[in-house]
Amino acid sequence: MKNGDKPKKVKAGGLLQQLALVPETLFKGAFLQQYGAVCFRYVGNGDQIEILLITSRESRRWIIPKGWPIKKKKPFETAATEAFEEAGVEGRVRKKPIGRYTYLKELEADAVSPCVVDLFQIEVKALADDFKERGERVLAWVSPDEAARRVRELELKSLLVSFRPHGSSAKWKMRI
Repeated sequence: MKNGDKPKKVKAGGLLQQLALVPETLFKGAFLQQYGAVCFRYVGNGDQIEILLITSRESRRWIIPKGWPIKKKKPFETAATEAFEEAGVEGRVRKKPIGRYTYLKELEADAVSPCVVDLFQIEVKALADDFKERGERVLAWVSPDEAARRVRELELKSLLVSFRPHGSSAKWKMRI
């Protein structure tokens, strides 16, 4: 890229496809780390699930709750905190990650950086009426197939379409 040129805007697609549009991001350092929550609830006779999606505050596209590491909190605690602040989620978070995905995070109007998001499942027991970002996002309960259709990131699509809750209760921690 020549001095004064602006980086290309990054659109949907796989991480490698996106990086091909802005190769200079590979030389800026390591991938940034985030923690996300796949929030779900049982529906019907308890044999089906719905996944909670939220809209991003600026672009209004469908995403899952996620955020940057929080000092003195473990990754699963950070995922639970983000789910509560962004969607009012109260429930049980699994301590062990269920997967991860990568995407390009737009940090500023002209800068993007590759991010890795480790995912933790949260069985939603309730949604709080009052939470930090209430009114700033739209929330939607959808099937795993519909969740995969709505999100933009290919690796996240794959994880959501095949998502099935797993893990014994010993590996869960109640949200406080």
